[in-house]
This record gives sequence, C-alpha cells and structure tokens, in this order.
Amino acid sequence: MEILTGKQMKAVDRHAIETLGIPGLDLMEAAGRGVADGLWQDYPDLASRPVLILCGKGNNGGDGFVVARHLRKAGLTPGVILFAAPEELAGDAAINYEAAGKTGLHIAAITDPEKLDRLAPYFEAGPLIVDCLMGTGIKGGIRGLLADVVNLINASGCEIASVDLPSGLDADSLQVSGEPVQADRTYTLCRPKLPLASAPTDAFAGDWSVVDIGIPCESVAHVQPDMEWLGATVAAGLLAPRPSESHKGTFGHLLAVAGSPGKSGAAVLVGRAALRTGAGLCTLAVPEAIQAEVAVQQAELMTVSVDGPEAILALAGGKDALALGPGIGSPENIREAVTAIVSGCDLPVAIDADGLNALAASEGGLNLLRRRNGATVLTPHPKEAARLLGGTVEQIQTDRLKAARDLAAGAGSVVILKGHRTVIARPDGFVSFYSTGNPGMATAGTGDVLTGIVGAFLAGGCNPFDAARLGVFLHGLAGDLAACETGMDSLIASDLLEQLPGAIQWLRTGSETG
Repeated sequence: MEILTGKQMKAVDRHAIETLGIPGLDLMEAAGRGVADGLWQDYPDLASRPVLILCGKGNNGGDGFVVARHLRKAGLTPGVILFAAPEELAGDAAINYEAAGKTGLHIAAITDPEKLDRLAPYFEAGPLIVDCLMGTGIKGGIRGLLADVVNLINASGCEIASVDLPSGLDADSLQVSGEPVQADRTYTLCRPKLPLASAPTDAFAGDWSVVDIGIPCESVAHVQPDMEWLGATVAAGLLAPRPSESHKGTFGHLLAVAGSPGKSGAAVLVGRAALRTGAGLCTLAVPEAIQAEVAVQQAELMTVSVDGPEAILALAGGKDALALGPGIGSPENIREAVTAIVSGCDLPVAIDADGLNALAASEGGLNLLRRRNGATVLTPHPKEAARLLGGTVEQIQTDRLKAARDLAAGAGSVVILKGHRTVIARPDGFVSFYSTGNPGMATAGTGDVLTGIVGAFLAGGCNPFDAARLGVFLHGLAGDLAACETGMDSLIASDLLEQLPGAIQWLRTGSETG
C-alpha cells in the first residue's frame, strides 16, 4: 500500500475532485462514516461510554461533524466542541456543521483560551476523545488556542482516537514540533501518511488503520508515490513458488563469509537462516580455527576454511550470491580483505556488521560499492549507517528516511536501515516500510539471521530490492511468531530460525497483516 505525504494527499484529493469529478462533500461523508464504523468496531463498549469530538475549523473538523452525525444516527449523543467561531467555517466543513446541528446535536464553540475550563466536566466523565482538530493541516507544530487544547487532552488520561493524523504532526515530515496529540488509535484516510510509518512520529499515533473514502487508485497513482507500507499481500507476491521439477540447484548456492574466533555463532546463524529460508545450498567460508566448531552445529551446511580474499574469490566461482560480514573481525584487521572481496566479486552480495564497518573505515568505501558490477544490499544498524555516512547516530535517528535514502544513493545499493520501523531504500529513492517485528528482536544475532535470509533470496534469483523487502518482512514475522511463544524478553536469535518455516507457510497460505 502506498504511503503519502501531506502534499501528495492534497494532489490526490484534487485529482479525484477536479479530474474525476467526485464531489468533495462525498469524500468527507465517506471519511466520517468510515471513522464512525471504525469506532464501533474497535470500541465494543462505545454504546455505554461518553464520546467527545473535538473539531477545528478545517476539513478535519468537517470529518468530525460527519462522525458525530453518524454516531447520533446510531443512538449516541456525542459531545461536540468547535474551537472556532461557526462563521469561520467554509465549504464542506460548514455544510456538515449545519447537517450535524439538524440532527439535534448541540455543538459548543470555544474561541477564547480563558474558557477552556469548560472542558473539565467533559473530561471528568472519562470520554473517548475523537481528535479532529487539525489532521494533516499543520506545519511547525500547533500554536495558540489549539496548542492549549492539545495539552489539556493529552493530560486528561482519556483515550484518544485521531482522524487522519494526530493533530500537531506534519504530514510531510518525520520531525516533531511542539506537542502533538498522543493518540491511542488513528484512523487515516485513503492511504497511510508518512508520520505513521516511521520513528519518531509513529509513537504519537498508536494503532492505526486505513479508512477507504472512495478515492480511486487512479488518483493515488497520479502522484507517483515513492513510499510503500509493506504488508502481507505485497510480501506474499514476492515469494516465488517452488516448481515440482525443482532440484537443490534451482534455489541457489549461497557463499557466506562470516565468523571468527569467539564469533563462530554468527556464521552458524547466517547459514541456518539461509537454509531455513529455502536456499538450495549454503557454504560457509570461515577461518580454519573455527571450521570444526562450525561444521558440527548444522549437518546440512558445507564449510571451507579460508585464509584470505584470494581464496574467497576463488570459492565464489559457481556460487549464486554472497553474504559478507557477520562476526568476521575488527575493521583494522579485515579492511583490505573486505574491499578486495567487494571489488573483485560480481555476485549479488548482502553486507552486514563487520563488513560494513570495514567499508566505513576504508577510503572511498561508498564509491567502491557504487562501482560494483553485482547487486548490493547493505543491512546497517544506526551506528553502522552513521559510520558509512560520516555522521552521528543522532543524525541517523532524527530522520531515518533521509539517512536510508542518502546511503542508498551514495552506495548505489539497496539499504536496509535496521531498528524500530526498519527502512528499506532503493538508490532511486523509493522506500518501503514494513509491518512486522517487535522490540524482542533487539538481541544479539538477529542481524545475522537477516543477512542469511536476504542472502538466500539473492541466491534464489530475487532482485536486490525484492530480496530486501521479503527478507525484512519474513524476519519480522518470524520474530513476531517467536515472541508469541517466548515473550519478547526471552526471545533469542535462534528462536527466529525455528519460526521461519511457519512464517513462510503463513505467507503462502494467504494470511493478512497490517
């Protein structure tokens, strides 16, 4: 599903209204009705609890008037407060203000900050607050009267459901200005908006769902979206079938360069993940000192002891993809070997961990990646990304979208920027955010598992972006299944390996997710 910025959503609205001739009033009606339906579905006790709808003077407020009218039609009497003078309303919002009033609803109006104490009796009843103050119509944070309103509702302890976006978030940015509404749930209209997809802004939205307001896909495609929300439907379409006439060579041979004394487990996790993902063959290239230790841990893995980049490049002949980096050692010891392997091997390659650090420590590491003949997938966590870009972790985390795009463009590679709301970026700037994963996966070795999964898909013939998208989705899904069994606190990387078969089968059987 496409993710839109605020600017793109406005262009989508214009196309639907001006080009396709869909009345804006119809879109507002569908939005309010859809949100009302969502409230009934998500709050089973809605009929027995007070509801307070807070409206601004724009179209988001107009949506709120429609929500109020549909709840009134269903037998509720929600409180409705407009934070503007009624005569300030215009267009579709003004029409729906009048329509809501005709149902017998009383719509209070507050225009003076000194009269905000009128909200106290509403809050004492513990209502479900429906935030229709600003939606996507804000830049630089809420100011004035509405800022005071937001402070009050955030401090009220009441549950909050926002319409389109929590008021105060900028739909074109991942930056937080001022104090936005801290919603427990968000009903976003037509398509997800950028702040819902990534940290730090996603923390204000709670659980979110998309309300179909009747805008055709043609209008969305018109703006050429460059971001997507990766759910199960898209991910399942990336998972190739296994033909009945297959043999082990059909699904590729992955060469994994991983592990070192004290870190033999990294090699095992990469190899086991590749096999569990469906690679036909996997060979682990490891130092002689750990070969025996690695070989006994998984009978299906082949192991070869190697003593330098020349041996690895020779071993790459006849293989279909390369996984490079997990646990191979400190940058000062492996820098020259890594650059020699990356520049001398034309196989598709997934590079992680120590491999990334070695490239970051090498002069012209990003240029080296950009000049490669083979496809490249980089899987950095924020600190590794900061080293590659020559910045700080704070800079990466402040705008993860920009960081992923900058690194992908600079390296000419697909980038998986790991962390909460992992970002997958192509060199041309197209970005995918995914819908699986949990905090329990923040534990040693889960990155090694991801490298093996992505490497397996590269070996099986996936293009690098699809290998990254499908790999990240399955990695997160396996983590979610593992967390259901162990809990997030006790989850370890090998739990993901045990859940990978179930995750793949879950996708193949057509299950759905957010």
